[in-house]
Amino acid sequence: MSNENDAPTLRPHGSARPGYSLDVRLWKVSKVNRKARPYQLRWVVGGKVSSATFATSTLAENRRNELWQAMRRGEAFEIESGQPESEVRTAVEAAQAADAKLRLGWFDFCRKYVAGRWRTSAAKTREGMADSLAAVTLAMVGRGDDAPDDEDLRLAFRWAVIPANVGEEPPVDFKAAYDWITATDRPLGDLTDPEVFEGVLYRLSYKLDGTPAAGDTYRRRRRTLNTALEHAVVAGELQENPLQRVRRKYVGSNDVVDRRVLVNAVQARQLLTAVSYVRSWDRCRGRRLVAFYAVLYYAGLRPAEAVGLRWSDCHLPETGWGTLTLRETRPVSGKQWTDSGERHDRRGLKAREASKDRPVPIPPVLVAILEAHRKAFGTAKEGRVFGNERGGVVGSSTYWRVWEEAREYALPPERVASPLAGRPYDLRHACITRWLNAGVPIAEVARRVGNSPEVIHRRYHGCIDGHEEAANAKITKSLEQDGDAV
Repeated sequence: MSNENDAPTLRPHGSARPGYSLDVRLWKVSKVNRKARPYQLRWVVGGKVSSATFATSTLAENRRNELWQAMRRGEAFEIESGQPESEVRTAVEAAQAADAKLRLGWFDFCRKYVAGRWRTSAAKTREGMADSLAAVTLAMVGRGDDAPDDEDLRLAFRWAVIPANVGEEPPVDFKAAYDWITATDRPLGDLTDPEVFEGVLYRLSYKLDGTPAAGDTYRRRRRTLNTALEHAVVAGELQENPLQRVRRKYVGSNDVVDRRVLVNAVQARQLLTAVSYVRSWDRCRGRRLVAFYAVLYYAGLRPAEAVGLRWSDCHLPETGWGTLTLRETRPVSGKQWTDSGERHDRRGLKAREASKDRPVPIPPVLVAILEAHRKAFGTAKEGRVFGNERGGVVGSSTYWRVWEEAREYALPPERVASPLAGRPYDLRHACITRWLNAGVPIAEVARRVGNSPEVIHRRYHGCIDGHEEAANAKITKSLEQDGDAV
């Protein structure tokens, strides 16, 4: 080891503030008996020896040069840590910045996070993100006798995180809730408190009325929160994602199609006929939507895909099968969530790149229905197949109300109260099930309806007829071969 007399010393004129010293001596790098870090650097500040060990001599020499340059600049060194004043100041500023990030309020974090994701997200994604974070917010604000009710807090948060509303006065109906959120929200760092986080987990799993949330709702909320917290970790606003320490709650999936919603061919025709009898004062509201429901039932379209369908994408020959080439979907999101300010977002097809289309062969019966629709109602705005009385986009509230009335016309009372075709979307389920039972390969069904084969198999496996009989026949054959059949 180098002798202390070899240590260079610099004693600049002047004095250092308390806890610091200008009396610094720096020794040469020496080698010690350590396997992992065998190179040692020692120096003395105000009579107190400091040291550091390194894996290589290069690292040790680099550190020695850093300290030597600080000595030449005339920097004071902190006696306790042995570090130059500039390094101590940098470390303190970093610690203060980290502490400030931990004190960042939950609401401010959410507003900044949503703004960062807004431009690249679809309208439905924006709304789902805001709704999920709103549920968590109910656990991240103060409580008291004068606290607004949960529904007002939820609505106020959903309004406030929309980037366009930053700096605007909140609507009168939930101004009190908005003020409560901004005044009583917890720091983001409180998510590491087990008691606080227990409340967050409850809000992920339950609705406002205290009943358990649906499995899909829980998974969406948890997925949104996890993504937000991972962003907070990457941004240095949290040291760790507390959600990763919690085992995922098992929630039974409601992703499997309920056989009770499926209509047979006779019931489907009765419902389509009943749609044509739905009226609104002097207007035949239902007649305009018969073909709309027909493309769901005969071609397996989603309602949002049917809304965006254009005549230019319909090949309707005089005889035989035709083709619908799907290019666009128009999901309902609300004006506040879309870039255009319209209620219907304009997106590419689900689970596909924006430029990809999906051709769907359609049977002659649907070709005839579409041709009859064109003769009766012509072309809606933007060349669309379906439109309201003014040619605008068909709203979800419109096709829901017409469907509810049609069910009352077409079904007996006990069926009206049942899940049978309870939603327009159930016509798509009936179409897919019919194709599968007809023996169409799962891969081809998936291609036509825009799902993966895995999703089709998982969701519709229980709706395919003949599985039980086929399994029983195989077991019977096995028993006969073993001589056990009666």
